[in-house]
Amino acid sequence: MAQQLEFFDIPSPCRGVCESGPNGYCRGCFRSREERFGWMSMNDTEKRHVLRLCHQRFLRLKRAARAADDPAPEQPSLF
Repeated sequence: MAQQLEFFDIPSPCRGVCESGPNGYCRGCFRSREERFGWMSMNDTEKRHVLRLCHQRFLRLKRAARAADDPAPEQPSLF
């Protein structure tokens, strides 16, 4: 399979909020410590993979927050 030429660098997803959350991922960009420190030495394929992982982590956090905010619907009594 031929590789596509990249004309622009893939920018870092850093948002400037550099704090580790309870799972060890950055609260701003959702990267692990290894992913943050190794970003400059990664090739474009690895960077895209990390961005995909970050997006999945973001969606997982969003789903968990939504589940915690929305109480389960109450089941009506059968009697």
